[in-house]
Amino acid sequence: MEIKGSTNVVALIGHPVEHSFSPPMHNAAFNDLKMDYVYTAFDVSPNDLENAIKGAQALSIKGFNVTIPHKIEVMKYLSEIDEVAGLIGAVNTIDFKNLKGYNTDGIGAIRAIEEVTKVKNKNIVIAGAGGASRAISFYLAKYSADNITILNRNVEKADNLANDILKSNLIDDVKSDTISKVNDYLTDADILINTTPVGMHPNVDVDPIVSAEGMHEDLVVFDAVYNPNETVLLKEAIKAGAKPVYGIKMLLYQGAESFEIWTGKKAPVDVMENALTRTFGL
Repeated sequence: MEIKGSTNVVALIGHPVEHSFSPPMHNAAFNDLKMDYVYTAFDVSPNDLENAIKGAQALSIKGFNVTIPHKIEVMKYLSEIDEVAGLIGAVNTIDFKNLKGYNTDGIGAIRAIEEVTKVKNKNIVIAGAGGASRAISFYLAKYSADNITILNRNVEKADNLANDILKSNLIDDVKSDTISKVNDYLTDADILINTTPVGMHPNVDVDPIVSAEGMHEDLVVFDAVYNPNETVLLKEAIKAGAKPVYGIKMLLYQGAESFEIWTGKKAPVDVMENALTRTFGL
């Protein structure tokens, strides 16, 4: 990749950012399409966030991905928010053409799951009620899931998220409960989604949120955790004969969505996936 005076810049902002897998993925895509773009990462402290947005505009940066801790706060400094990102209340992608914020996490999860099964008219159980759960839940509602059940250790958080989704009028069947009852809800579930950090590196040997005995063969099990690639939950899913969906796929597809927002071109998903698997050493 040759960096020139004409090279367009896109980047990740967060705090910290040094362990991001996004630069290799996006730069592989730009290289494959012979586009004069480069993707990098900037560590931006919370106190500097507004200056970072203004500076990016002044420098004609084309787009940002946004990660923790800026996904909510950055919305203050944008001119426009995509409808679903507004419902989610968080942004992970900025297009500087119109200073518009998007959230591609949820659609990334949908595209990952839909490699295996459609989400329309499905009964879906989601473990966790944090930011990832919120992003995925609203997109599931938008894509016509039949019903959603939010399970969380803190039931009040699950209740609040369920109520927010119901108020969107995208779906009329959303329940909430404690995560300790996950087995009770899986009998009739089509899809289980884990958005909790259970099983994330370095705590890879903890007990999963549910074991193989609680799953059935027709269940699709998606784990948003992508490090390690095969989490304790996905190992149990495979043991049960259920269908696993790997977190790296969500990382891939949310990146592809961002790429298309910035460039207007179809993302070379295979190239991006190959770059990710090389980076992960898979």
